[in-house]
Amino acid sequence: MPDLELASRRLGSGPPLVVVLQLDRDGWAPVLERLAREHEVVAVDLPGFGDSPSLPKGTTPTVEALATAVAEWLPGAGLNRPPVAGNSLGGAVALELTRSGAVGSAVTLSPIGLWTRPEAAYALVSLRVAHTMARACAERPDWIAGHPIGRTVAFWQLAARPWRIPKAAAAGALRNLARSPGFEPTQRAVRAYRLRAFAPEVPVPVTVGWGTRDLMTPPHQALRAARLLPGARHVSLKGCGHSPMSDDPEQVARVVLDSVRG
Repeated sequence: MPDLELASRRLGSGPPLVVVLQLDRDGWAPVLERLAREHEVVAVDLPGFGDSPSLPKGTTPTVEALATAVAEWLPGAGLNRPPVAGNSLGGAVALELTRSGAVGSAVTLSPIGLWTRPEAAYALVSLRVAHTMARACAERPDWIAGHPIGRTVAFWQLAARPWRIPKAAAAGALRNLARSPGFEPTQRAVRAYRLRAFAPEVPVPVTVGWGTRDLMTPPHQALRAARLLPGARHVSLKGCGHSPMSDDPEQVARVVLDSVRG
């Protein structure tokens, strides 16, 4: 696979910390600000999301292919096995980066791939509904984002308290969802993804966080994560949904920073 020039931005100073973004990049904003107090945060859009180009024609955007693209991008960005964090699809990519040895540690929040076939279908259908809504109001996302009821309808499956999402962040998330060319092919490709246990010789520290009010990938999936990754640190994100960054940025930042420090 030829190297892609992925879109990224840097905040703060200090040891580098990579945050993998996809549909959730606006939700990460308040967490990135907190992380940037101690790190140079490198926020990178996955291929086909945000401002990054899609994978080359003919390449199926599986979780593994997305992780390979990020791993190949890291050296050119001056990053040598940095710690990485990600949520949902980004969390699964972070785990695959860990498996390959491309990163030094990983924080993964509600990663996909610990679902059964019906659970995967439920999660992806609910996202498809959100995608349809986002495309319907692509020219005027404020029509939905501007009212607490609209934000609740649009983001109920992602946030525990969607009505609290700031208007600008909600509008940005809807724009990103509507215009990301990678959404539909990636959704089809990841349906069959299942997280595999790590080989015993992989010595990379991993923290797995799960929102206690996650409706997209319910918290019982955290039990599967504990069985597959017995050497990882497993934490509960109290009162948070599937994308916990919007619900409690302080709690999420604390989990990431504690994991990187430790």
